[in-house]
Amino acid sequence: MQKEVTFESAGLKLAGTLHRPDDMKPGEKRPAFLVLHGFGSNRGSRSCAVPAKMLEDWGYVVLRFDMRGCGQSGGEHSRVICLQQVDDTRNALTFLAAQDGVDADRLGCMGTSFGAAVTVYAAGVDQRVKAAISCGGWGDGEEKFKRQHSAPGAWEKFSAMMEKGRQMKAKGETLMVPRFDIVPIKPELRNHLATDSIMEFPFDTVESMYEFRAIDVVGNVAPRALMLLHGSRDSVTPTQQSIDLFGAAGDPTDLHLIAGVDHFMLAESDPLVVALVRNWLGKHLPLN
Repeated sequence: MQKEVTFESAGLKLAGTLHRPDDMKPGEKRPAFLVLHGFGSNRGSRSCAVPAKMLEDWGYVVLRFDMRGCGQSGGEHSRVICLQQVDDTRNALTFLAAQDGVDADRLGCMGTSFGAAVTVYAAGVDQRVKAAISCGGWGDGEEKFKRQHSAPGAWEKFSAMMEKGRQMKAKGETLMVPRFDIVPIKPELRNHLATDSIMEFPFDTVESMYEFRAIDVVGNVAPRALMLLHGSRDSVTPTQQSIDLFGAAGDPTDLHLIAGVDHFMLAESDPLVVALVRNWLGKHLPLN
């Protein structure tokens, strides 16, 4: 069963979809999950909707929602700020914990790409997240950008854009930056983006991503559970980012580098990925 809901974050109304398993009995409480969408996307993207339905089918209560400035949520459209999305995630946890049938002591969070980075950071600063799953995530914005823009001349072009953005910001002006100038995605993978994904962002978004460092707080997740999933040759988010997060994390943290998949593995319901997630949850956030 799916229900459209709204909740508040920083005085803004955020839109979400609450999934509740059909077999829940009156008075029963179950573990629950947040599923976070990717960069400038929304809760309707396959990387968000597919894993949410998967978790619902397995028996979890699930909330997926549009971050501020995205989808149907309030806030300045296209202004995507990392730490504000962490705040939205924490407010979503509060809303989810208060829902009927939710065991507030057994909350999880999962995200892909940008949503994975926010998942790791939120788990690092909020003890209510008992299990976190990062899929194709990142922990160091500056290093991520350097590897994403590693083609000849690409880093020089990106750095020039950053300098122009800072100069315009100092004058009270805003540089708007095309999506693929921020995060390059091969044309053959762009069909995975939600049809109404944001395609141009203010410079503040780029700057917030450049400065975002989930790696600084990932060590705080332990002794709660963390799972890092990454394509062994991810063409969007450098695989090294999950390796570095693993190196900075405590136990229990599991790292899986998976061959034969790319960035949007949850959207594709890869059977190996699905099996890994289900088995891991059976250990770290079981239904019973």
